[in-house]
Amino acid sequence: MVLALGLHSCNMVQSLIHDDEVVARVGKHKLYKSELNAYIPKGISSADSTNLALQYINTWAAEYIFSDMAMSQLPKTQQDVSAELESYRRNLLRFRYEQQFVNDRLDTLITEDQMLDFYNAHSDIFKLERPILKVRFVDILKSAEEKDYIIKKMASNKPSDVVEVDSLARSVALRYYDKSQVWTDASELARDFGTDYITMLSQLKNKYITFENKEMADIKTAYVCEIKKSGVAPFEYCAERIREYILSGRKRELLVALEQSLLEEASIKGSFEIY
Repeated sequence: MVLALGLHSCNMVQSLIHDDEVVARVGKHKLYKSELNAYIPKGISSADSTNLALQYINTWAAEYIFSDMAMSQLPKTQQDVSAELESYRRNLLRFRYEQQFVNDRLDTLITEDQMLDFYNAHSDIFKLERPILKVRFVDILKSAEEKDYIIKKMASNKPSDVVEVDSLARSVALRYYDKSQVWTDASELARDFGTDYITMLSQLKNKYITFENKEMADIKTAYVCEIKKSGVAPFEYCAERIREYILSGRKRELLVALEQSLLEEASIKGSFEIY
């Protein structure tokens, strides 16, 4: 049996790590202290070191147990994995070469006009799955003298009020942020309220979302500056995704061109023939 599976205490694992060269064995396979130590980061606590050691030992042991079991139970024809290994080797080499080829040639400069063109041409892929909002959020103790003032002023767009609320809330509130200029996914905001977005939006009244738990000492409030519940997401909300789509398309174009070029070159040189 596997030595690691019989370990019942941290002290035993610690002893294996520090006092003996061989720390585990599965049949004829041995795990050495140097291999184990190479896996464990330096500077972590003794308890964390022990947990990582035990995790690694069990993972290492399971691999060899399954391998040995397969060798003993599978017929010889199923034990030959040379073709799969060769296929994996070729795929890995191709992947690495493609990565290098793309990294050397990919044009990462994307203009706003290019992004807008893509957005307008593919608006169907940017339809909202959930509502998005622009909000100001505060989590503040009910006993705070400034509570009502801050919540009221959160609705103001006057620059002086925005600065005042930001300064005041950051000094007295448990948490405050102003995302009135950026879109936020409803599910992300709901996490700050500790609920799901449907329940959260059911509390939207007069542009405020408020959750007040009688058993808690704080109150959580968001002022909704703007909300979009359905349809195509605004361009600015999709900007990062658009960049990823464009870059992904450019990568595909490079790789298709590379494959075609290599096939043509090999054909011209006579190293690739179809009989």
